[in-house]
Amino acid sequence: MNIVVLVKQVPDSGAERTLSAGDNTVERSSANNVINEMDEYAIEEALKIKEAHGGEVTVLTMGPERATESIRKALSMGPDKAVHITDEALHGSCAVATSKVLAAALGTLNADLILCGAESTDGRVQVMPHMLAERLGVAALTGARKLTVDGSQLTAERQTDEGYEVVTAATPAVVSVWDTINEPRYPSFKGIMAAKKKPVQTLTLAELGVAADEVGFAGATSAVVEFAKRPPRSAGTKITDEGAAGEQLVAYLAAEKFV
Repeated sequence: MNIVVLVKQVPDSGAERTLSAGDNTVERSSANNVINEMDEYAIEEALKIKEAHGGEVTVLTMGPERATESIRKALSMGPDKAVHITDEALHGSCAVATSKVLAAALGTLNADLILCGAESTDGRVQVMPHMLAERLGVAALTGARKLTVDGSQLTAERQTDEGYEVVTAATPAVVSVWDTINEPRYPSFKGIMAAKKKPVQTLTLAELGVAADEVGFAGATSAVVEFAKRPPRSAGTKITDEGAAGEQLVAYLAAEKFV
C-alpha cells in the first residue's frame, strides 16, 4: 500500500506563540519549531499499516527550508522518503491555497491512503482533510480513533462527543486521526542515522503547475486583520469570613449566574 502522511512544522505549543507584527502571520523564524503533535500519530498509524500490509510510507510537507528539520525527525520514526514543497511565494497562504498546493503534489504520488492529524496546533481549523478529499475526488474519513485496513476497504471509528461512529470507504481515501488512535514510537539511534540518508524530493510551485498569484497573500481568501495579546488576569473577588461569608459567597455566585 502506498501511504502518504502529511506533516506540518509548527511552533512548539508548550512555548509562547506570537504573530509577526509585520504581516500578522505566525512567527516561526524565532520559535522552537516541531512536528505538529497530531501528525506524529498519523505517522505511527502509517507505519503500523505498512508493517501489517507492506508498502511504502512517504512524508509530505509544505513549508520553508527550515521545515527540513521536521522532515528528518519524521523520517527517523520509520517512513521511507519525503517530499518537501518549498517556495517563497507560499508565505501567507490560507487553508484554501494550501489545500490546492498539497493536492497538486498528492496528484503526483498516486497514494492509496493519505493520513494526517485531525488538526494543526497553530491553525486549528480542522478543514484540510476535507478540502484535500474534495480536490482529489476521494472519500474522507475524519477524526479517526481507530483504523482498520482490509485490502482496499477502510473502516474507521470516528470519534465524537457522544462516543464514536463506524464509517467505511474504499481506497484511495484521506483519513485524519486523533491522539487516541495509538502511541507514537520514539526514534531510535539507528532510525536517526538512517533518516540522514533517506531521499527528500524538493518541489516548487512551478514544478507543481501552480501560479504564484494563486497562493500566498495574493491568493489568500482570508487574512488576520489585527491581533492583540491576551489581557492580564484581573484580581478575583476575595471574601473574608467575618460571620457572613456564606451569604456573601452565595450572593456572588448568584450574581455570576452560577446558582
